[in-house]
Amino acid sequence: MAAIGSSGAKARDGWSSRSAFILAAVGSAVGLGNMWRFPAEAGANGGGAFVLFYILCVALIGLPILLSETLIGRHGQSSAPESVRRIAKESGKSSHWDTLASFGVLGAFLVLSFYCVVGGWVLYYIGVFAQDLFSTGVTGGAFEGRPAGDIEALLPSLFGNGGLMVGLHIAFIAITFYFVSRGVSSGIEWVATWLMPAFFVLFLLITIYGAFTGAFSEALSYLFTFDASKLTGAVMLAAVGQAFFSLSLGVAGMMTYGAYVGRDVNLAGTSGIIAGADTAVALLAGLCIFPIVFAAGLEPNGGPGLMFQSLPIGFQSMPFGSVVGLLFFVMVFFAALTSSVSLMEAPTAWLKDKAKVTRPMATLIVTVAALLLGILAALSFNDLSDFQPFGFIPLFEGQGMFDVLDTVTSKVLMPIGAIMTALFVGWVAERRLIDSENGLSGGLEKVWLFLVRWLCPLALITILIVGIFPSILGE
Repeated sequence: MAAIGSSGAKARDGWSSRSAFILAAVGSAVGLGNMWRFPAEAGANGGGAFVLFYILCVALIGLPILLSETLIGRHGQSSAPESVRRIAKESGKSSHWDTLASFGVLGAFLVLSFYCVVGGWVLYYIGVFAQDLFSTGVTGGAFEGRPAGDIEALLPSLFGNGGLMVGLHIAFIAITFYFVSRGVSSGIEWVATWLMPAFFVLFLLITIYGAFTGAFSEALSYLFTFDASKLTGAVMLAAVGQAFFSLSLGVAGMMTYGAYVGRDVNLAGTSGIIAGADTAVALLAGLCIFPIVFAAGLEPNGGPGLMFQSLPIGFQSMPFGSVVGLLFFVMVFFAALTSSVSLMEAPTAWLKDKAKVTRPMATLIVTVAALLLGILAALSFNDLSDFQPFGFIPLFEGQGMFDVLDTVTSKVLMPIGAIMTALFVGWVAERRLIDSENGLSGGLEKVWLFLVRWLCPLALITILIVGIFPSILGE
């Protein structure tokens, strides 16, 4: 959609409908953070206690920040830094508050560079399961006749192949470039409106499959049995962090997408739908993955290897394992792509407005820069494994480029960006501007304002401090 303003000039490209915005925003939030990180975090932190506290954190921390980011973008109708600058100016405050969104844009760019490396892993497993399907047939389990050790070794084998890692990274970021370069309505919205429904259909089918062929009751008990003794400070902090990261907050994506939203859309209601859908996907990810893992007698706390190592082993002993395994990673690819598109759009919109270049050129510049940085991240698993550029800093000690990028974004830039967003909306922006955008009234607005002013900053500051100084928790 390219609306026409009152002057007859072509207005900013935007979503064609409220549902398109919701699908795009859900696609931005629903990514590897849900499919990979949530089950891993739940498994590592005792299951039910973590899950229930996580849901509470989404409502009290994630949702208020999500609404804050989208209302900034909708009011500013520009790239994230420019939207903040406009609100600050209208509020009679310093334009330097645009730094808060600049942190987010930088964070989105850095996450994009290594996120596309992980997206390449997903492409690799799609190829592995497709090859296995053609060789073993439809009805049997995956990787028939192969020992579990060989299946588990697929990921380390990929990590050891620098050329393949770089090639897959290039392929994934090229796909992302194609859709972002086409614009909001012709590219980003197309991805959201076609891939997200397909994602949800596959997700539900695989979850139902796991319910009938796996240890569903065991997974249900594991995820939702509340054991207060397991709700330690470390578990609560992990739940807060997962609620924050799962919604892709602090990387200017929701500010950028909010700029394309029409004035007729109630942001409070749509933010609730987005947060609810994201939480539902996270919970379903556990109900999708854990029944298969438990049925195969595997451990649920396998970290990132839960999806890329334990789950493929689980598909081996299940009927139609090759088919379901292939569909599972296709589904994960859909989720990863909608998120990478959002990550690329934030710096692209900023560069397009800042440098006054065309969208294709801005997208190309961002893509090439992220591609080069991502190559260093991909090679940090193999050819550049000894290259630790920031090893002299305690926070990055022993880390290659992939881990450095992950650490600096998740533990520094994203929390800082979200903290500044909460402070800006809660204390800096003039109330009449915020009231006109948030879609709330009465008691709900007072509760939201209290959360944004007090609870959210305190929780996010805690995440920031513990992330930089993990020894506080005795780690």
